[in-house]
Amino acid sequence: MFIRKIGIDLGTANTLVFVPGKGVVVNEPSVVAVSIVENKILAVGDQAKEMLGRTPDNIAASRPLKDGVIADYRITEAMLKYFINRVSGKLRFFRPEVMISIPAGVTSTERRAVINAAIKAGAKSAYVVKEPLLAAIGAGIAVHNAQGNIIIDIGGGTSEIAVISLGGIVAAHSARVGGNKLDQAISDYIKRKFGLVIGERTAEEIKITIGSAIAQVKEEYMEIRGRDLMGGLPKVVKVSSNEITEAMQDELREIINAIKKVFQETPPELAADVIDKGMVLSGGGALLRNLDQLITKTIGVPCYVADDPLFCVVKGIGIALDNLEVYKRTIMITK
Repeated sequence: MFIRKIGIDLGTANTLVFVPGKGVVVNEPSVVAVSIVENKILAVGDQAKEMLGRTPDNIAASRPLKDGVIADYRITEAMLKYFINRVSGKLRFFRPEVMISIPAGVTSTERRAVINAAIKAGAKSAYVVKEPLLAAIGAGIAVHNAQGNIIIDIGGGTSEIAVISLGGIVAAHSARVGGNKLDQAISDYIKRKFGLVIGERTAEEIKITIGSAIAQVKEEYMEIRGRDLMGGLPKVVKVSSNEITEAMQDELREIINAIKKVFQETPPELAADVIDKGMVLSGGGALLRNLDQLITKTIGVPCYVADDPLFCVVKGIGIALDNLEVYKRTIMITK
């Protein structure tokens, strides 16, 4: 197959793959199932996510990325190989050039690990670009202008906040809190308050269905099923949207504090631009109800959710791949 360029939004929760001319061709969970006895990869993506919390002793289903960076190098490499092969085929005439998004706060060692994993997985060369910059490009922000823009990209493992001007990041902060930490907070709260043990998939479902960043006047309710902590038997409880808001308070406060830190490091001229234009919210976390309102109220600067927030980073990768020469200044390259 003649695919020469591939863009990968390598997220803690989901991996999206972009091919120029075709758009987003893969959108699957960043989950890998491994046979412990044979040390062999059994499933990747959707198939592996179905196994989370349901595997026997001899199979482990896990996320190889933690807080936006590689936690398990070998499994990440296998996952990248799966996605590259899925797009370009195992039999190919050219090794593709691969561009991968990375959190703004990664170390040079973590960055090198991503590049090496991509090359071992079959890439001819790998480019890594910081996520906030890609999210800003994908959200339609004119990043090359001499004006300040703030992007808040909330993913599964990290929340990236960055001030962008003249095609680069002026000030940034990466908080290792995102959708996964919110799910964990919901799970812990339900265990503490109701004595009910639930899995991460149930916690995520609760967050999506009734979760809100701000307490609601008209509450919503949801029945949840899990295992009773005391008796060990199945149990059903009813939770309200305001209880879920309460459960997520500490994590949301962490995101707000990260935004405040970036404002403290922002030059006054750029801060004035941001007050005029407002902040842009992207990533899967942007879909949490009323999060934009909470940020606007707490920071005192308007906050808007980008169009298709889930796809901002991968759209940015697509634009950067099409204009590689223009963006090389902000891209690290390896052969």
